[in-house]
Amino acid sequence: MNITARISQAPMSGYQWLIIGLCTFMNCLDGFDVMAVAFTGPSVTEEFALTGSQFGLLVSVGLIGMAIGSMLLAPFADLIGRRPLILISLALGTIGMFGAAMAASVTVMGVFRLVTGIGVGGILASTNVIASEFSNAKNRGLAIGVYTAGYGIGATVASMVAKSAVGGDWRIVFYAGGFGTLLALLVIAAVLPESVAFLEQKRSGGAPARINRTLARMRLEPVTGADLDRAAEARATTRRAASGWLKDQLPPTVLLWIVFITIMFGFYFVNSWTPTLLVEKGLSEGAAVTAGMAISIGGTVGSVLYGAAARLRTPRVVLIGFSLLSAVMMIVFIVSTSTLWLGFGIGVLVGALINGCIAGAYTVGPPLYPANIRSVGMGWALGMGRIGAILSPTIAGMLKDAGASATQLYVGAAVVVAACALVLVGLRRHDPDSRPAAQEAVAA
Repeated sequence: MNITARISQAPMSGYQWLIIGLCTFMNCLDGFDVMAVAFTGPSVTEEFALTGSQFGLLVSVGLIGMAIGSMLLAPFADLIGRRPLILISLALGTIGMFGAAMAASVTVMGVFRLVTGIGVGGILASTNVIASEFSNAKNRGLAIGVYTAGYGIGATVASMVAKSAVGGDWRIVFYAGGFGTLLALLVIAAVLPESVAFLEQKRSGGAPARINRTLARMRLEPVTGADLDRAAEARATTRRAASGWLKDQLPPTVLLWIVFITIMFGFYFVNSWTPTLLVEKGLSEGAAVTAGMAISIGGTVGSVLYGAAARLRTPRVVLIGFSLLSAVMMIVFIVSTSTLWLGFGIGVLVGALINGCIAGAYTVGPPLYPANIRSVGMGWALGMGRIGAILSPTIAGMLKDAGASATQLYVGAAVVVAACALVLVGLRRHDPDSRPAAQEAVAA
């Protein structure tokens, strides 16, 4: 049995939950980064005299950087290790945040937003894997839910900092993000271990000793050189069996890509444009930030709520419900913001539902693939999902310049999110968790 399988079957230790907590902390940086631009949008737009399209492009530059970081930096994790790549990515994020805070023009700010995005993309690609590798099978869904909730926590902190800066200097938000990323760099350098799965695969000098030190902290038995030799033979066998996987898995793969694209389209629209659009509707900047904060607060619990619901029903069915409810509540939210307390309450629901959709996509995807190609399949799905994240703020900016109202933009984004439910219906025959035999086995 390889180390990953042993971890999957053993009880979770406090040390493993500490690692999940560190990954959650790093995921907070993603939420803070995206919402830093969203909450300072009105001030940045005013200072640099931006059109809607230009502001949308500024938001998209960061998301493009995330896609670059996820797809180009992530492969280096298999060469140099998860931990070194995370440290490099955190350094890039720190430079990008401080650079954006000191930018004298929108062009310079865009360059540093790209650097920040690359760093965040590299962080997310590695922390998602680490959170999964250090979780056992029983608690993996909960661990991923907690990890995903980090986005909402970071977004909430960004909204609080932005609210305190309303009427002052918007650059304070980016300075705060820079110091937070620098703190993460120092903590991760001191505490986070290297992935035992990576060490098991590379078997570089001192790997067995490093593996056993980590296993001891997890209260697991040490491994021997013979154990590592058998695991290497098993990996070689699975690599040979994985040839031609794309042809066999193409239909569910394409459907899963569409699921990620539609969900991320709605998710990043809500998180990127809400404060700016609410100012357009006549709310004060402070009230708009408050409503955006409500979405962030909801996001902190949405993924955990999804995990709890998925214990009762098939994850795919739960995700259908979350996507439809997200679409409905997005429309209700934008037409209710004139009554601030009502808009705040509905904003919490929108944040919880749309963030739960992200956790749902992470949950629904892996069972579609055999274990030996699961990482490849999910990696491509995440990369393709960034298309929706990049297009969302850009298209919204173009439509706004063409005369679309805030309500029309929200309704359009809601339609895209609702389309995810139709795709999930078509995914049923490919989903092992939705088949009667699988449900009977779970029940047994």
